[in-house]
Amino acid sequence: PRPYPADSGGSEGAKMAADLGELLVPYMPTIRVPRTGDRVFRSECAFSYDSPESDGGLYVCMNTFLGFGREHVERHYRKTGQSVYMHLKRTAREKATGAAGGAVPRRRNGKVFLDLELSHDLHGDDFEYEDEAKLVIFPDHYEIPLPNIEELPALVTIACDAVLNAASAYKHHEPDSWEEEIQVSKHARSLRQQDSGVRIPPSGWRCSKCEMRENLWLNLTDGSVLCGRWFFDGSGGNGHALEHYRETSFPLAVKLDTITPDRADVYSFDEEEAVLDPHISEHLAHFGIDILQMQRTENGHTENHAQSRASEWEVVQEAGLKLKSVYGSGYTGIRNLGNSCYLSTTMQVLFSIPEFQRAYVGNLQRIFDYSPLDPSQDFATQMAKLGHGLLSGQYSKPPAKSELIEQVMREEHKLQPKGISPKMFKALVSRGHPEFSSSRQQDAQEFFLHVVNLVERNSAASENPSDVFRFLVEERVQCCQTRKVRYAQRVDYLMQLPAPIEAATNREELLAYEARRKDAEENMMAPPESVRARIPFTACLQAFTEPENVPDFWSSALQAKSAGVKTSRFASFPECLVVQIKKFTFGEDWVPKKLNISIDVPDFLDLSRLRATGLQAGEEELPDLTPPIVIPEDARGTVPPEIDESSVMQLAEMGFPLEACRKAVYYTGNMGAEMAFNWIIAHMEEPDFAEPLPVPSYAEPELLRTSAASPLDNQPPEESISILTSMGFPRQQAIRALKGSNNNLERALDWIFTHPDLEDDSEAMSDAGDTEPNDHAFSNANLHSDSTPSPDQDASGPRIKDGPGYELFAFISHMGESTMSGHYVCHIKKEGRWVIYNDHKVCLSERPPKDLGYMYFYRRLSSC
Repeated sequence: PRPYPADSGGSEGAKMAADLGELLVPYMPTIRVPRTGDRVFRSECAFSYDSPESDGGLYVCMNTFLGFGREHVERHYRKTGQSVYMHLKRTAREKATGAAGGAVPRRRNGKVFLDLELSHDLHGDDFEYEDEAKLVIFPDHYEIPLPNIEELPALVTIACDAVLNAASAYKHHEPDSWEEEIQVSKHARSLRQQDSGVRIPPSGWRCSKCEMRENLWLNLTDGSVLCGRWFFDGSGGNGHALEHYRETSFPLAVKLDTITPDRADVYSFDEEEAVLDPHISEHLAHFGIDILQMQRTENGHTENHAQSRASEWEVVQEAGLKLKSVYGSGYTGIRNLGNSCYLSTTMQVLFSIPEFQRAYVGNLQRIFDYSPLDPSQDFATQMAKLGHGLLSGQYSKPPAKSELIEQVMREEHKLQPKGISPKMFKALVSRGHPEFSSSRQQDAQEFFLHVVNLVERNSAASENPSDVFRFLVEERVQCCQTRKVRYAQRVDYLMQLPAPIEAATNREELLAYEARRKDAEENMMAPPESVRARIPFTACLQAFTEPENVPDFWSSALQAKSAGVKTSRFASFPECLVVQIKKFTFGEDWVPKKLNISIDVPDFLDLSRLRATGLQAGEEELPDLTPPIVIPEDARGTVPPEIDESSVMQLAEMGFPLEACRKAVYYTGNMGAEMAFNWIIAHMEEPDFAEPLPVPSYAEPELLRTSAASPLDNQPPEESISILTSMGFPRQQAIRALKGSNNNLERALDWIFTHPDLEDDSEAMSDAGDTEPNDHAFSNANLHSDSTPSPDQDASGPRIKDGPGYELFAFISHMGESTMSGHYVCHIKKEGRWVIYNDHKVCLSERPPKDLGYMYFYRRLSSC
């Protein structure tokens, strides 16, 4: 770099101002002032996790406002021709020590002007920071120190100031218009509490007037526990809390199950709105609720350790053990962005899988070179960036003693980064999603499927690493009355295992605990210490194989609703099997709650007995008839079935009974006389052929999707096919795309573009209706076969291999009461040893808690 001459004052200063003006003139059209809606990335590189704290600092393009590390800024310059960048650099130095050996008292540091989070790696009292900003002009690397208000043109000065003071790129620019700021209650400061001696236990609450156990509110004046009205928070109640206010005029109440060290939901009956109470801790302490004693984990999640799950946090995180930190490639942690551990654990496991490493990190240079002009919005780029950040070891370096000594001598300290902060990745993958875009805790299983879906959609004409999870499920549905069966297949990406509490080996202990718990609730006492159910893994597998009832089953053999049961088996086995333990259920208040269970999950798994068999000798298939469509009771007589009367008359003129013609047109979806004629030929021998069209009944959606009644079933509308063929797509490809997208034209186009390499010579397709767009991946040849697709099938076959033997290589564990709270960590087996990933901390595991996991990841054994 060539620094520009420093200002020496007088005529030299005037000359420099003129020189700077002349230097910037050719680039003035490319320098922009950030407008409302522009995102300024001054804390994170678009291609790496470099920041102003990195050795090379960060370069912010003065036109696009994207940030680039030293290794990537040249690429952006070559691709866009943008020459002017603002270079930001933050340096940390250890504070000088005073005569007594202590640090010099802190002074206001005027050298820090970047609005950046201070590094988590350095103690703020021991280090001071210095920020530096300058303009750099490419390709000659001319440098102009900032601020330089007098010498720079006005437009450049305004642009630089706007960039330095812009809001975070990840803040929402347009908050929801209905979301109003909650105000402090006028009663909070002057609230007088009665000395009634009431003490509120940590659980077992119930309304003192109606015995309700949910939607309970504690009156902050007299300590009454009463139920709310249904519209306070959407849950039920008999309004006794409001009734109590009308009788007493005691204005403030707090919802009992919302109390945490950070907040509590307070309602003012007098002000008729939710309010803030700055003195909530004092008001709650009056009734024996000390929120300051609620233990808060370093991850930002709260757990009351008077409750039963205290040990779960310790066991899963291996607390109390001296865990050895590990560094280097594959041992990089992910900083918690605020309830983002569900994302961290999922991505750590995904990038421990060779297929994901190869698809994104193996193709890193190609992905970066062909990234769009805004790489922050490109899924492949951000996946490659995240994978490289986790696998390169660049952000996981052990502290070197010799370097530390040398740095202290120079009064400098090079930051040893601990983990990466994937803010850009989270913003991209959660965009438009109502849950993942929030700062609330989420379900790791739901996020896993969300990422798999994004990988599927963004893997057009390239390797699709999510294929390692893909497998076929054979569903066998049986009519209980006729004993006839129907087989169908669907694609899935994980196996959900039930957790049958009734199979617990310590059932007597559980029954005794339940009796003590109920007794404690009735007597308003603290709950007893929880007992964890111990469930054999074999019992979970057995529960998976048990038949389950099919609600509203329509039997094509009876042509009426009947009792039906369904069983599921593996029609093929994935390369990586994901097993989710169904630990979560819904309580009376519809809030997900977690079962307190442990399961002896094995290291090696053989699923041979779960292999699908297909239609067996002696089994009789259900007739291939589509359930009629039902008109609701209140609509009968007002909404008659839509029937093309012109087609009916054409058929009637051929001599067929009128009612048969009406049924033919109706059951073929008004697709024309030719289609209806084919239906008549296929059904004219049936005894009710000439009977009037029956009162329709709602189709059973699942059976309607999987039925293979005739070539007409799920046939896309001809006009939709014509639209796609007019665009130049082959007819068979258009039909496949429409079938795979539930006849949605927009989704069908997306399907075609993401499956460009499919052969068009096969018309045999599974009638999977509105399942995922990739349901083209198996043909009817496999639907009723006792064999599983082989690995060497062509492109129209399954994109999956086979083999039922597996070895455990990772598991994700959850701590807390529900998926809406708590914390996730993951354990991954690397180089023959288990490693625990707990946000930014990566250590060798001493006691991996395999029995308390939530999601388990198995790799198929090579011998299978």
